[in-house]
Amino acid sequence: MANTFHRVGHGSHPVLVLHGWFGDAHAFELIEPWLSRDDFSYLFMDCRGYGGMRDAPGAYTIDEIASDALDLMTALGHERFSVAGHSMGGMAIERMAVLAPERVRGMVAIAPVPCGGIAYDAATRSLLEAAAGDVGIRRTIIDHSTGGRLPAQWLDWKAAYSAAHASPAAFAAYLPAWADTDFSNEIVGNHRLKVLVGGHDPTFNRALMERTYLRRYRQATMEVLQDAGHYPMNETPLALVAAMESFLKDASGPE
Repeated sequence: MANTFHRVGHGSHPVLVLHGWFGDAHAFELIEPWLSRDDFSYLFMDCRGYGGMRDAPGAYTIDEIASDALDLMTALGHERFSVAGHSMGGMAIERMAVLAPERVRGMVAIAPVPCGGIAYDAATRSLLEAAAGDVGIRRTIIDHSTGGRLPAQWLDWKAAYSAAHASPAAFAAYLPAWADTDFSNEIVGNHRLKVLVGGHDPTFNRALMERTYLRRYRQATMEVLQDAGHYPMNETPLALVAAMESFLKDASGPE
């Protein structure tokens, strides 16, 4: 089974992009007009349970996302490529690099969930678990994760988008997949990696990345997008593109 995807660009450097828990392959639409189409070919993939794959059965695990993504790139004839992932997708690109290290050129982790997962207190975990069946709770989570500073209309839209583009069963199953999965002992740390976090993200922030990615990857660098929270593709699309592509152009050079 091939996952649904869409392509932006026709450049010689393929870049697979994986969405987060509240997204789908079209969650990055605001950055698409500004991507360098001559330099890169971006492939935006739906994970099972999302977007065009909303009704696709699956185990809804990080391993499954990574395996599906590798299979898609093989089917498209891309043996070597870079990867970018937001939030849950950030953990999935790490898994891809573990499963097929020789295929990954560079990694862009956007407000990512680290490969060791996230330990939440009981109240927060209960709130996250209830989000699968309650769009209002999704809105509360989105508001918190962006610093409680964004317009109400946008919060309404983001929560409704999430509910419309993900099956409740898949959404519920992916929570333990990204929160509880831990393959940190499998990280070798040789890949070039850029971590991008929002200055208003209360959880997936500079401090967390310094304890995880910057310790696990010898070539890791980090940039804080000061005007963003957890969704830089929505909040600061131009800054996100600039940060991504400055790194990816370096990864296009000699190995």
